[in-house]
Amino acid sequence: MNLTELTKGNKAEIIKIHADKALKDRLNSFGVMRGEELLVKGCSLAKQTMEIEVGATLIALRRDEAQKIEVEKI
Repeated sequence: MNLTELTKGNKAEIIKIHADKALKDRLNSFGVMRGEELLVKGCSLAKQTMEIEVGATLIALRRDEAQKIEVEKI
């Protein structure tokens, strides 16, 4: 499943990031990488943006970025 299928309060483990090198590097700099756990803190209407927490970092992602993150719900 991808990140956009989760709702507020869901926890998941990142399985894979299906993105180009530039986006992977940017996400890695925020701690978003394979094996990390995340918590969905909130979503905008129609899930155009999502706020996630990875470790102590809060990150806002656009829908197209979130769709590239494959996760497994915990």
